[in-house]
Amino acid sequence: MGLATIDIAVVVIYAIGIFGLAQWVSREKGGGGPKNSTDYFLASKNLPWWAIGASLIAANISAEQIVGMSGSGYAIGLAIASYEWMAAATLLIVGKFFLPIFLRNGIYTMPQFLERRYGPGIRTLMAVFWLVLYVFVNLTSIIWLGSVAVTKVAGVDQNAALIALGVFALLYQLRGGLKAVALTDIVQVTLLVMGGLVIAVLTLGKIGEGHGILAGFSRLMARAPDHFEMILDKSNPHYMDLPGLSVLIGGMWIANLSYWGFNQYIIQRALAAKSIDEAQRGMLFAAFLKLIMPIIIVLPGIAAVVLAPDLGKPDEAYPTMMRMLPPGLLGLVFAALVAAIVASTASKINSIATIFTLDVWSKFRTTGQGGDAQERILVLVGRVAAAVAIVLAILTARPLVGSSAQAFQFIQEFTGFFTPGITVIFVLGLFWRRANEPGAIAAAIVSVVLSWAFKVWMPGIPFMDRMGLVFLAALALAVVVSLATPARRDRDTISTGDVRYATSAGFNAGAIAVVLVLCVLYAVFW
Repeated sequence: MGLATIDIAVVVIYAIGIFGLAQWVSREKGGGGPKNSTDYFLASKNLPWWAIGASLIAANISAEQIVGMSGSGYAIGLAIASYEWMAAATLLIVGKFFLPIFLRNGIYTMPQFLERRYGPGIRTLMAVFWLVLYVFVNLTSIIWLGSVAVTKVAGVDQNAALIALGVFALLYQLRGGLKAVALTDIVQVTLLVMGGLVIAVLTLGKIGEGHGILAGFSRLMARAPDHFEMILDKSNPHYMDLPGLSVLIGGMWIANLSYWGFNQYIIQRALAAKSIDEAQRGMLFAAFLKLIMPIIIVLPGIAAVVLAPDLGKPDEAYPTMMRMLPPGLLGLVFAALVAAIVASTASKINSIATIFTLDVWSKFRTTGQGGDAQERILVLVGRVAAAVAIVLAILTARPLVGSSAQAFQFIQEFTGFFTPGITVIFVLGLFWRRANEPGAIAAAIVSVVLSWAFKVWMPGIPFMDRMGLVFLAALALAVVVSLATPARRDRDTISTGDVRYATSAGFNAGAIAVVLVLCVLYAVFW
C-alpha cells in the first residue's frame, strides 16, 4: 500500500511524542524513575479515573481486534458489536461488586487474591498458567498480527515491523512501568477514536454520495439490511459464532466477567486507583467508550460490504477502507493503528512483569535484603522480566502464530477452555465464604475436561453456549467439593464483612444511562 511523505511524518511525530510523554510522566520527585514496586507495578496507587478508563480501552483494543472486528462486521454485521456493548454492562458490574473487595483488601495481582482466599498452591498454579498464556498466546498474537497490519498498510518488511513494534513498546514503558502506560493511554485512545471516526465519516460520506453521513448510514442500512441484526436466529450462517440470546443471557457473560473482572492484564489499572471512587469512575468512563467502539471498529467493515463487495477475505475490509483515505489522513489513521498495537503490547508486557515479580520471584527468591534495597531489586527484576517476555514473544511469534491462521484460532479457543473455571473460582471466592481450595481446583480441572469433551463429541454446540454449560457444571462441582471437604478458615484472609457496595450518585446516574443506551440499541437493531 505504501505511505506518502506526510503520512510518514505524522507517524514519526506520534512515535517521538508518545515516547517523550512516557518518559516525562515516569519521572519522580528528586529525579530518577520509580523507587519501589508500588510505584512501578501499581503507578504509586495514584491513577485518576480518566487514566484508568482510557487505559482499560487501550489495553483491550489492538490491531487484531480492529482488523478482526471490522472483518466480522463485513461477514456477520452489527451482531459482532455485542462483544463491545455487553462489555459496557460488564464493566459496571466489575466496578460495583468486584473492585470494592479487591481494593479493600489491598490486592495487587489476581494470583495474590487466590492465595489469600484459597491457599498458596492455586496462586502458583494460576500465576504460571497466566505467564505462559500471556507470553506465548496473547503477546505473540498482538505483535504478530500487529506486524501483519503494519506491513499491509506501510509496505515494510514484516520481520522489521515485528521487532520494531515489540522493542518500541518495551522501551517506552520500561522506565516508568504502569504509570508510563496508563498516563499515556489517554493520548493513545484519543488517537484511536479520532482515527476510527475519520474512516467512519469518510466511508459513510462516500456511500452518501455527497448528501452527508446520515444519508450514507441510511443507504448502508437499506443496501445491507441483513448486516444490522443484533440477535441471530438458527438459520443465520453465523449462528455458531453468535448464538442468539446467548449474547444477552448466556455464555458471553462468562467470557466478559473473566476478561474484565479477573484478568491481570485488564484489572491492574483499577487496582492502581487512588481510591475506590476513582476506580469506579474509571470503569464508568470505559463503559461509555465501549458504547462508541462499534462505530470505530465494526462500522468500517459493514461499509465495505457496499464499497468493496468482492473482498477475498473479510479481514481485508479495514485495510481496504484505509486505502480510500487521502495522504495525511492516512498517516493519522495509521498512527492510530500503531497506537493500538503499542498500547496493548506495553500493557501486556507490564502485566507479565508484575505477575512474574510479585507472584513468582518474590515467593521463591530471598535476597537477605529488606527495605529500599529489596524494592529496588523487585523493580529491576520487573524490567528484566519485561525484556525477556518481549524477546520470547518476538522469537516465537512466527512458529506459534504465523505458521497457520487455524493454529491461532485453535489456541484462542483452547484458552477459552479455562474461562468457565476461572470465573467460578473468582465468583465463589468473592461471594461464598464456604468455597475452598479443593473446590476451586476441581472447578479448574472440570472446566478444561468438559470443554474438550464438548468440542470433540458435541461440536454442534456453539462455543458461547458451551462456555455457559461448562460454567454451570464447574460451579456445581466446586460447591459439592467445597461442602464435602473441610473448610480452612486459617487460609482465608480476605475481608468482606465491612466492604461497602454503595456507589456514588454520579456512578449510579452514569450506569443507568449506559443501561438505557444499551436497551435502545438492542431494541432498534434486534
